[in-house]
Amino acid sequence: MDKPKLTPKDFFLQLGLVASLYVSVISLINLLFQTINYAFPDELAYYGDPYSGGIRIAIASLIIIFPLYLALSGYLEKLFKVVPEKRELGVRRWLMYFTLFLAGIAVIVALLNSFLGGELSTRFALKTFAVLIVAGGVFGYYLSDLRRAPGVALKNKMWGTAATIVVLASMVWGFAIMGSPLTAREKRFDAERVSDLQGIQWQIVNYWQQKGTFPKSLLELKDSISGYNVPRDPKTSEEYELTFGKGYAFELCATFSRSTDSEDRTTPARGEMYLKPTSPSAGYLPSGEPESWGHEAGRYCFKRVLDPELYPVREKKSQ
Repeated sequence: MDKPKLTPKDFFLQLGLVASLYVSVISLINLLFQTINYAFPDELAYYGDPYSGGIRIAIASLIIIFPLYLALSGYLEKLFKVVPEKRELGVRRWLMYFTLFLAGIAVIVALLNSFLGGELSTRFALKTFAVLIVAGGVFGYYLSDLRRAPGVALKNKMWGTAATIVVLASMVWGFAIMGSPLTAREKRFDAERVSDLQGIQWQIVNYWQQKGTFPKSLLELKDSISGYNVPRDPKTSEEYELTFGKGYAFELCATFSRSTDSEDRTTPARGEMYLKPTSPSAGYLPSGEPESWGHEAGRYCFKRVLDPELYPVREKKSQ
C-alpha cells in the first residue's frame, strides 16, 4: 500500500478537528467546575454574576464549537470510508497521540489543583468525577481509534451520542444555575440600583460632613465641580427616594425586580457584606455597624442611621 499523501485539506481538517475538540473539552470541564462551585458553595470563594463569568462563556463556546467538532468528525469518517489510507496520515496519528497525552495529564493537573487549593470534600469529589468522565472519555475514544485494526469500524455514533448527552446535560444544569437571560437582566438592573444607592449614601455622608446638615432632597447632592449627578433607576429612569426620620436617621428606597436571599450566590445576602468602615458606600452603615444591601422584590427601603461621632462635621479652615 502506498503511503498516504498529506494535502492542505487533510492538514486543516485534522487541525480543525483537534482544535474544536480541545475547546469543547476545556469549555465542558470549565462549565462543570463552575456549576459545581455554585451548587456547592465555599465560604472562602467569591461568586459573581454567572452570566458574566465562566458559565456563560463555557455555554456559548459549547453551543458553537461542539457541533463543529461533531460535524468535522462525521465528515472525516465518511472520507475514511471512501479513502481508507487517509486514516494512516502521519499528522493525524501525531495529533491523536498528543491528545491522549493531554487527556492523561489533564486528569492529574485538575485533581492536584483542586486538592492543593483546599477544596471541600464534596466539591473535590464532584470535580474529580467530572474530569474523569470528560478526559477519560476522550482518552478512551482516541485510544480505541488508534488500536482498531484496519477496516474495522469504530462505533462513532455511540461515542457521539454519549458525548452529546453529557454536553447537553451539563448545559441544562448550567442554565438551571444561572436562570434565564431575562432573570440575568433583572439581576443586573437590581445590582445597578444597589450601586446607585451606595453612591448616594456616601454623598449624603459627605454632604453632612461638609455642611453639618442633611440635604433636603437628592437634587442638592448634585455637584457640577466634582461632576456628580444623582443617578436614576437604570430601567425606568425614575428618581430614587430619600426620606429622613428623627435625628440622624434616613431611608433610601428603590423598586427592585427580584429578591435576594442566602441561596442567591450572585448577590450578597443580608448580613454577608462586610467591608471597611472607611468606605461607607461599600458596605458599612454610617454608624459603623455592618450593613447589608439584600432586599425584597418591589419597593424596598434601606434604613440608615448616621453616627455624628464616627462621621463628624469637618472644621472649615479659616482664610
